[in-house]
Amino acid sequence: MPRKILHLDLDAFFCAVEEQRDPSLQGKPFAVGGKPEGRGVVASCSYPARAFGVHSAMPMAQAVRLCPDLIIVSPHREDYVRASRQVMARVQELTPMVEQISIDEAFLDVSDLPEPLEAIARRLQTRIWEELGLPCSLGGATNKLVAKIANDVGKSRAGKGDYPNAITIVPPGEEAAFLAPLPVRALWGVGPKTEEKLHALGIFTIGELAAYPEQTLARLFGQHGRDLARRARGVDNRPVVSERGRAKSISKETTFVRDVSDARKLHKTLEKLAAGVARSLRRKKLLARTVKLKLRLSDFTTLTRQTTLAAPTDDETVIIDAATALFDRLWRAGQPVRLVGVGVSNLQEGLVQLSLWDEQDDRARRLQEAVDALQARFGPDAIHRGFEDTGKEGVE
Repeated sequence: MPRKILHLDLDAFFCAVEEQRDPSLQGKPFAVGGKPEGRGVVASCSYPARAFGVHSAMPMAQAVRLCPDLIIVSPHREDYVRASRQVMARVQELTPMVEQISIDEAFLDVSDLPEPLEAIARRLQTRIWEELGLPCSLGGATNKLVAKIANDVGKSRAGKGDYPNAITIVPPGEEAAFLAPLPVRALWGVGPKTEEKLHALGIFTIGELAAYPEQTLARLFGQHGRDLARRARGVDNRPVVSERGRAKSISKETTFVRDVSDARKLHKTLEKLAAGVARSLRRKKLLARTVKLKLRLSDFTTLTRQTTLAAPTDDETVIIDAATALFDRLWRAGQPVRLVGVGVSNLQEGLVQLSLWDEQDDRARRLQEAVDALQARFGPDAIHRGFEDTGKEGVE
């Protein structure tokens, strides 16, 4: 029997919670986020605001220019977390096979339930609305890929100016036909650069991509080309994986009040972020294999790079070195930077294995544990690694 997979997305989640806090916001254009004069960014915006062209991740100053009557609401993160937990608790009552991928989004495998997929989706949507007062949309299909795209399509086709509350189901066997007329950018794995390359080949829709020779795609794009060919046909065998409480990545970033082009300040910020990521790894008893760098320039261009380490680590020196190397290859001297971030992924549980005879590594490890203990008690700025004039590493 084909699987029954649902993709749940809470509609304008932060805004819906804010309307519960302040019902006078209902029907008005408003955005949740930072102040425009403080270089704030739109975290979420109401559907009336979207009618003016406002969208998430937009600078708040730009949002206000598009919608002069825009109401700006400061975030209430604890309320969002509480509401998310209430939603996911009800989802878990429907099925234990839940893969939460963000605070307002999850995949559900409801293959064991006897009702039709649309009836299951309707029942869940109704319960979340009646018991929590939160609108949501759902997409359903035989796999995660098509369920997610179905939800995106359903929400985009809903009436403008109000929560979509959409339910879009793709019946078994109709995956490829559903995807065929959609633009290639709707497919997972197709970013701006890949879209440009596909357009150069005369491929504009997912159906055209599905009809293109897979061997040619593999020659042009490598394994990514084979993946694209498979996805274009609506094939996705990934299971819904329930991983309660397990982090998939850890990251820290900072947005400067004013753009920074000073190399020394950027390196110092990078080191502080990387050290914070390493502390989080050690606190969670996790090791990371991949280090990622994120830069946002003054024109809001966002650049990302990553590198895979020879061995998994929680050592801040290793993570700092890797992030710095990525930064030095990516950043051009004098280039103004708005945001810098450091992250790690490919996480695994465990502790670093030290050589039985490596006394120096053992001392370094014990030193790091002592530093962690002091920082946990007095704060991350109480003590940190420094470098003496001799070039030897020390502690300040």
